[in-house]
Amino acid sequence: MWAVDHRSGPYAEFEAFVAGAAGRLLHVAILLTAEADAASGAECPAARRLLAGALARTYANWRRLRGDDPYDHTRQELCGAYARTGWRHHGGRGTGPLARLSPLERLVLVLRVYEGVAEEVTAAQLGLPAERVRVVCNRAVATMRAAAGPGAGRDAAGAA
Repeated sequence: MWAVDHRSGPYAEFEAFVAGAAGRLLHVAILLTAEADAASGAECPAARRLLAGALARTYANWRRLRGDDPYDHTRQELCGAYARTGWRHHGGRGTGPLARLSPLERLVLVLRVYEGVAEEVTAAQLGLPAERVRVVCNRAVATMRAAAGPGAGRDAAGAA
């Protein structure tokens, strides 16, 4: 039996990528699943399962990703998996900050606002027209502002 050296080559590159990006990707998964943040002591099992699946699919395609952004690929895998199973994360079970949003609103809001993905790119990734992404994002932002109460979302200059 041959010994496999995992300290070099593609495995080491993937391991370094995971070490650097897993925290941010887990936060994206937590926002999508609307689970309580891990800082509050919760385990976030659905978010961890979603992220583990996305990382597994990224690892399976790792050699083909040469020249591509592995973070972007993993985020697309994560969002694609969430889009296919988003209905599981809806219905009042979530306790996170985005729990009151529908799965599509959560997905669009996380991609557009938290991740800063362009409207056209978000639309292409989700298979929606750009105008639909704009409407869903605006509705999600309005819902979050209404939930935060009066005066929320204004900066110091707007409040003066």
